[in-house]
Amino acid sequence: MTAQDNAPVENFDAIVIGAGFGGIYQLHTLRDQLGLKVRAFDRAGGVGGTWYWNRYPGAMSDTESFVYRYYWDKEMLQEWDYDHRYLNQPDILAYLEAVVEKHDLARDIQLNTEITAMDFDESTDRWTVTTGDGATYTARYIISALGLLSSTNFPTFPGMDNFKGRIVHTGAWPEDLDITGKRVGVIGTGSTGTQVVCAASKIASHLTVFQRSPQYSVPSGNGPVTPEYVQEKREKYDEIWEQVRGSVVAFGFEESSVAAMSVTEEERERRFQAAWDRGNGFHFMFGAFGDIAIDPEANEAAAAFIRKKIAEIVKDPETARKLTPTDLYAKRPLCNWDYYESYNRDNVELVSIKENPIEEITPEGLRTADGVVHELDVIVFATGFDAVDGNYLRMNIRGRDGLTIQDHWKNGPTSYVGVTTAHFPNLFMILGPNGPFTNLPPSIEAQVEFITEMIRSAEADGVTTIEPTVEAEEKWTQTCQEIADMTLFPKADSWIFGANIPGKPNTVMFYMAGLGAYRGVLAEVAEKGYEGFALRSPATV
Repeated sequence: MTAQDNAPVENFDAIVIGAGFGGIYQLHTLRDQLGLKVRAFDRAGGVGGTWYWNRYPGAMSDTESFVYRYYWDKEMLQEWDYDHRYLNQPDILAYLEAVVEKHDLARDIQLNTEITAMDFDESTDRWTVTTGDGATYTARYIISALGLLSSTNFPTFPGMDNFKGRIVHTGAWPEDLDITGKRVGVIGTGSTGTQVVCAASKIASHLTVFQRSPQYSVPSGNGPVTPEYVQEKREKYDEIWEQVRGSVVAFGFEESSVAAMSVTEEERERRFQAAWDRGNGFHFMFGAFGDIAIDPEANEAAAAFIRKKIAEIVKDPETARKLTPTDLYAKRPLCNWDYYESYNRDNVELVSIKENPIEEITPEGLRTADGVVHELDVIVFATGFDAVDGNYLRMNIRGRDGLTIQDHWKNGPTSYVGVTTAHFPNLFMILGPNGPFTNLPPSIEAQVEFITEMIRSAEADGVTTIEPTVEAEEKWTQTCQEIADMTLFPKADSWIFGANIPGKPNTVMFYMAGLGAYRGVLAEVAEKGYEGFALRSPATV
């Protein structure tokens, strides 16, 4: 018998799972706007979500500082300062901690508590939530703010237990780990891996990069900004957010409508160079021209430009060859201050594991197929995440008739408008499957506000359960697939479609028509009395 066996079950109106950008705002709206009894849970030892766990060297947002924040707290837009174009991990974490403190949210956040199971009781229309220590709680509404990228993908290799050094994943970086002066191996060169490479190359005694797939990366353009720049943004925030909310990727710039092949080759090169000099991966893909993500010829022009830059920057021809992608420029766009330049350092070595696979981890380091043992003190897995649905599938979630989330999503994760899924009443998801592919804080705000208004309406009208119909969910999935198929993204192996996880169904996981269109969909659903949802009350039953 555990200490929890005789403990009384605590009942809430709503339970929020996660205390990152989404969970913090959702707790605020439900508690302070609707007056509900709410508790948020997080397995971490502090708030911040992604920005609590990802403390690896070089961790930063690649969204510009002035739009990587909340719009709903306009006072903090005016008060909170920043001095660089992009925010580092400590800056983002400090900002989120300040939001929690300002709104006195900590008293309703329970940390160091992992949710392991959720069961829907059809006789009471309530969820029972079980934590890792065996405690149980009930609530009418569950709002999961688990994050898109929080379920770590940690591959295994023979001999891992024999390694004498330290093995870490970037998504759970230990606070006591300093790689300065150490021999470091980094496995993976996605968004996180390239950031680690840039940072580690400057402080490690030797850095070995184990690359599966070469990446298209452009400069970030990061650097200091003046107080005058910050003040100008503050004065224009309403205008800025109006543009962001109506845009495609919500990164704070006007997306181009010019087709790459509609201009001369000279003009095309000029535009690419201007975008390269300005910096930012999303701007390069969506700001230089409007069809890089949809037209193969435009895409190849952009890819060829980046390939040419790699050849110009990287001094060693063999290293340049390994770094040069040959596939589509159709993964999550990357940017770094000096990624390709890092390979010109004497202490940096590149290993292509497609050509020379990792065979095993030895006590001294890592052995590749050519028989070489790369001696290491620290092995860093920058191998990404089981994105979108990974954290859901690791929990025991049961909806109507005992249906598990694993069975419901056996062919890939699905939703209705990115926030709910059939057979799981009153379960709402922030950044659930087939939500918008954008800068996340503005999308999070749109979803939190939609969920809040739906719960407000249900409370006012005596609705006991909110659940999308199977037909509405299937139609939304089809819509997301049709939109994705208009782009080149499905043609590249990417975590965006689950391709980074062995055995995971390769399926659409994002709505790729942009934030403006997505907000329009949410508004239309609400205006039509929450079309696509079955709203049940005692009277309807």
